[in-house]
Formats: sequence, C-alpha cells, structure tokens
Amino acid sequence: MTRVDRWVAVIAAAVCVAAANADEYAGKPKEQSAAPARYTFSWPLESGAPAPRGGTTKGAPVTLDLEPSKAWKDVRADGLSSQERDRRAILAMAGTYRVTFDFLEVVPFVTQEKPNAPYQSWGTEKVYVDSDDGKNVSLVHILEMRIVQKDGSISEPMVTKHWRQDWKYEPTHIVEYRGRDRWQRRKLSATDSKGAWLQTVYQVDESPRYASVGRWEHSASFSTWMSGETWRPLPRREWSVRDDYQVLVGTNRHTIAPTGWIQEENNLKTVLTSAREVDSSRPYVAREYGVARYERIRDADFAQADTYYDKTKQFWDQVRDEWSQIFVKQGEVTLKGPVDKLGLFFPLFAQADAVAEQGAAASAQNQTVIRNALKDMGALP
Repeated sequence: MTRVDRWVAVIAAAVCVAAANADEYAGKPKEQSAAPARYTFSWPLESGAPAPRGGTTKGAPVTLDLEPSKAWKDVRADGLSSQERDRRAILAMAGTYRVTFDFLEVVPFVTQEKPNAPYQSWGTEKVYVDSDDGKNVSLVHILEMRIVQKDGSISEPMVTKHWRQDWKYEPTHIVEYRGRDRWQRRKLSATDSKGAWLQTVYQVDESPRYASVGRWEHSASFSTWMSGETWRPLPRREWSVRDDYQVLVGTNRHTIAPTGWIQEENNLKTVLTSAREVDSSRPYVAREYGVARYERIRDADFAQADTYYDKTKQFWDQVRDEWSQIFVKQGEVTLKGPVDKLGLFFPLFAQADAVAEQGAAASAQNQTVIRNALKDMGALP
C-alpha cells in the first residue's frame, strides 16, 4: 500500500469515534453502556438526539502520561524574556499524543427539523520540531494509527503526514484565506506585530490553510495564545456533507497544560457572495464550537512515523518553500478548488512515497514534481 493509499485509509478510519466507543473516551463505566449514549458534545439528551457523524473505528490502547512534562516545566522557568517564554510554550506542543476532535453547532441561524449531528474523530499523532531559530518555529504533525479490527486484532500502523503549524515572532506579513479558494499576502503594521506571534497552518500537502496573529499569556496554571478573527476554508468534515456556506470565520485558541494541550475554535459558518464578501442578506447559517484535545501518551511506538518524517522532511520543506516564494512573488493565489476535495495532492504524496523508498534517486525529481503539482492546483501560471 502506498502512502497515498494510506492517507485515504487513515481519513476513512478516523472519520469519527462513534457511539460504540464514545463512552470509553468519556470515562463512562461499561456497566452503564445500556443507558442513552452521551457524547463530549451533544444536544440535550432527549429521545432522538442525533448521534455523532462518522464511522465506528476504535484505536489500540494507549498509556496516558500523567506527569507534567519537562517542556511544561521549561515554560515556567524563572528569568525568561517574554519572547523566550512564548517560544517554549510553542515547543511544548511537540511530542506523542492521543487526539480527540469534537465539533458541535451550538447556535443554528436557519430553520431545522432537528439539530445537525455533532462531529467526533480521533487519532494518535507525533508532533515534530521541524525547525527552530528562536523567532521561527515549525511543528509537523504525523499520524501513526493502529485500529482495533472486528476480530479484536490490531491493524498494522497507518502512517501519513497530517498538518504543519509555523510560528513567527513579530511578523511583517501574513498570508490570509479570503474565501472561495483564494489566499492573499498582506503587510502587517508594526503595532499589530509587536510582541505577537503569527501562526500559519498548512494542509497535508503543505498548501496554505489559514493564518492569524495573536499574543501569548502565561500563568501558573496554563499558557494560552488567542488568535484574531480568522477566515478558514471548509474542512473535510464539512465539505463532505454540505455546501450551503463557503467559509468559517472565527477564533483559534491554543492552551498548554501540564500533560498536553488543547486547541479551541469558535466559528461562524459564513455565506459569501461571488465577490467573496459576506452575504448581507443571509450572512451566517450557524455558529460552531470545536475542541481538539492533545493528551500526551508514553511508551508509544511511532517508529514508522519517525522513519517517514526523516526520509521525507527535505521534500516537504521544499514544497513549503515553493509556496512561500509564490506568495512573495505573486502576492495572491486562487486555486482551482479545494486540493483535498479534488485530489490535487496525489502527485505530491506519490513523490514523497518514492523519496521515502528510493532516496536520492527519486529526490532528483522533487522540483519538477512540485512545480507541476502546484501548476495543476492553479498556484502557478
């Protein structure tokens, strides 16, 4: 199975933690399993409340690391500059995790016969420090998942690159999503950037996703970064089931805790006109709240993720660098459509697979494959 096939398999396997194992994640005793199903997020539990969307997969057992991490302690060291304390909070997101994702429409703004089902998914993931020079930190997320199969056996690990988050201290520019597959590079004022960190999030194939500027705050209990208002393209969990809005507009918060971290989103599902402006006649269809919990795990086997990361790092860095140069030169990019929805990332994953298996012999083709793929996406003329 190629890594392209594995990517598709991982997405299919991790679509949702369904009702069959929702009690386990909520810590509900097994003897109560006959009671009405409860979820991390749900509407009031009257009869007929919708179950979460997705499949029925369950991950192999993991061991949570309940001790405060060294990275957590490093953030709280005495005598640090504000920039260095911020940097250490970002670095504290690296490590091995069990991740659960939960989204719920908390306020619908259109008439519905019944509430939309909440969304849940899960994964086991390792976050790598791809680069760090003090003012720029890049974190790469790679999934290595093992699924409990119908006969009770554990599947072979499925490994794939997941996403990347880049952090820049006091940035001069930002590349923002502007709706309908368009991204624009914008200059930031000195006031906006002073003491702030830009977070830029990239999709599985290093194509841009969203970016925002915010500032870190630290206390003895946690460290947290809060974004400004951010536009995001629809994620797979949304475009796969609906087409009545075009962009998520909201905020993004990262909170570092002693044994992991949490990402929270508060989004308006926003309707755009063909001119990429919020439709004043019907601007929003719903507000959603989402949370991703990264719980640190120990004694976990991520050997195949390590191998994939080591062998493909140079290739994926080249892809990211090509995107960066495009925005510096062009300032704006409008893609043909969502790259994951249209499968436009396949050539890049196929090349990464070839590089992992063949090494230098395949790497000689990196730039040709990258430029051809980005041209097919619409990023290059």
